[in-house]
Amino acid sequence: MVSLPWSHPYPTPPGSGFWGPRTSTIDWCEENYVVSIYVAEAMNTITNGMFVALAAFAIYNAVTQKHEKRFILTAMGFALVGVGSWLFHMTLQYEYQLLDELPMIYATCVPTWAVFSYARNKKDTILLGVYIFLGASILTAVYLHFKDPTIHQAGYAVLTGMVLFRSLYLIVTKIEDAHARADMWRTVIIGIVTFLSGYGLWMIDIHFCGTLRHARRVVGMPYGFLLEGHGWWHILTGLGVYYYLVFLEYLRICLVGRAPDYNYVWDWGFFPHVDLKKKTTAKEVKKNN
Repeated sequence: MVSLPWSHPYPTPPGSGFWGPRTSTIDWCEENYVVSIYVAEAMNTITNGMFVALAAFAIYNAVTQKHEKRFILTAMGFALVGVGSWLFHMTLQYEYQLLDELPMIYATCVPTWAVFSYARNKKDTILLGVYIFLGASILTAVYLHFKDPTIHQAGYAVLTGMVLFRSLYLIVTKIEDAHARADMWRTVIIGIVTFLSGYGLWMIDIHFCGTLRHARRVVGMPYGFLLEGHGWWHILTGLGVYYYLVFLEYLRICLVGRAPDYNYVWDWGFFPHVDLKKKTTAKEVKKNN
């Protein structure tokens, strides 16, 4: 072990911890119960706070800025993914694994319906919702039967890809305002790069697990925490999903003709949100004059 300031050696992993033997079908690269006997994968658990925090802000912004209820529902699904993933990595129990994975599908169904229902009549919109519900139900049944995580991952990838490409099509064909398009493209590109960066670190975590575990033990805690690739996946995909949610809000606002009522805000140059324009009161107009 390298001697670094405030560094502590990793202990030998115990056979099991507070939650008992693992029942999940997946066990990640982070060594189990080495930080606390109450938390199976400490960093993979804590980093889900990014999902929950961003989802909480998205819900708050959607309510206070009068966005459509579909976005509140999507953000609530986003939060449920974070809570489910927190419980899954904390316990490595199968029931919480499902609470992590299945809400990812269900939360993505809402924007799938939203972007594909645009410009459809009421009957077709309802039918589309029924088809999406049936598709999600079939995917759930198949996954629960085979218990193969690849099924879930493939289903989520297909849904996400469908929403993304449909959204990009709507930008190109329906959004005429150059400034609005620029904000949308900027948000989409940052979101995709952030999401794919998280995915890349997750793949490194999977394929070079032995090397990473050795490196963590060389530098000790807390420095080894920075080498938890799946934890970085949580942080970066949480940001990526948030960017995409904001993009969908603004796309919807522009498609239904509400853009004049909103400002697209970039806090600190990288954190976007869509806010109602402040109305000038008669008193303020008189004061300015």
